[in-house]
Amino acid sequence: MKKFLMSLGLVATLFTIAACGSGASDTVDSSKKATEQSSSQTMKVTDANGTVEVPLNPEKVVVFDMGSLDTIDALGKEDTVIGAAVDSLPEYLNKYADVASAGGIKEPDVEAINGMSPDLIIISGRQADYYDQLSQIAPTIYLEVDYTDTWASIQKNVKTLAKIFDETQEAEKQLDELQTEITSVSDQAKSSGEKALVVLINEGELSAYGDGSRFGIVHDTFGFQQADDKIEASTHGQNVSYEYVLETNPDVLFVIDRTKAIGGDTTNDDLASNELIQQTNAGKNNKVIELDPEVWYLSGGGLESLQRMLDDVKKAFE
Repeated sequence: MKKFLMSLGLVATLFTIAACGSGASDTVDSSKKATEQSSSQTMKVTDANGTVEVPLNPEKVVVFDMGSLDTIDALGKEDTVIGAAVDSLPEYLNKYADVASAGGIKEPDVEAINGMSPDLIIISGRQADYYDQLSQIAPTIYLEVDYTDTWASIQKNVKTLAKIFDETQEAEKQLDELQTEITSVSDQAKSSGEKALVVLINEGELSAYGDGSRFGIVHDTFGFQQADDKIEASTHGQNVSYEYVLETNPDVLFVIDRTKAIGGDTTNDDLASNELIQQTNAGKNNKVIELDPEVWYLSGGGLESLQRMLDDVKKAFE
C-alpha cells in the first residue's frame, strides 16, 4: 500500500512539473508573439502626398526634414534616428552628426539609405523629387508646412509624428506651452503697432517675404503687422533693393542670412551697417534683428525650432 502511494505521489509530481513547464513555455511564446505583433503594427497618416501606411513606433528612421528631426528629439525618440543629411545639420541638432549619412540635403543617397534598411523615411520639400525612389525602400512621409496657415500646419505635423511614435500626450503638452508663448508674443507685437519686414540676404542680394510666404510665420502666427502687404508670396521671396527697404521704412527689420546657413561670401551681408538701412526706423532704433539662419533657413516647423524662432522675434521688444 505504501509503495502504491509513493508511486502515485511521484506520478503527481511529474505531472505538476510538466504542467508548470508547459505554462512557462506558453508564457514565453505569448510574450514573444506580443512583441512581434507590437513591432509589426501599422497606422495610416496623411502627408502632403496623401495617405501613407507607416509602422507604429518605428525603430530605424532616416530623417531629412530638420523640423521633424527636432520634433523627434523633443519627444525623446532620438535613439530611433539612424540616418540624416548630416552635412546640413543646424548646430542645435549636432548630436545627430554621428548617425549615418543619408546623402545631401537635396540629393539623398538612395543606395546608402537602402543599406540602412529603415522602417520609416521622413523628407521635406528639398527631397520631394526622390519620393518615389525612397518609398520603394520604406514608407516615406512628406510633412510639408502650409504657409497660408503656418501654426495650424505645424501642429498637424507634430501631432502626426507624435501618433507615429506614441507620444501624443507629450506633444500636446509642448504644443500647449508653445501656444501660450505665441499668444503672448502676438499680443505684444499687435499692441506695439510696429510694422515689420522680413528679408533674406544672400551674398548682398535681398529678397522680401510677407504673409503666406516661407517666413510668413512672423505675421500670421507671431502677430507682427506687415510693413508692405503687397509682397508677392513665394518660396524664394520677392527680389528687392536696399532702396525698397528704405522706402518701405519698417519699424522692425528681421534678417535671415542664407549665406551663413549654407556658406558663401558674407562680405556684403552686414545689413545693419548699410547707409540706407540705417535711415529706416528699424535702423535708427536698433531694431535690425538677425534671426538664427540655421533655424529659419534649414529647420523650422518643429517643436524645438519653433521655440527658437519665438526667442528670436522677442528681441523686437527689448
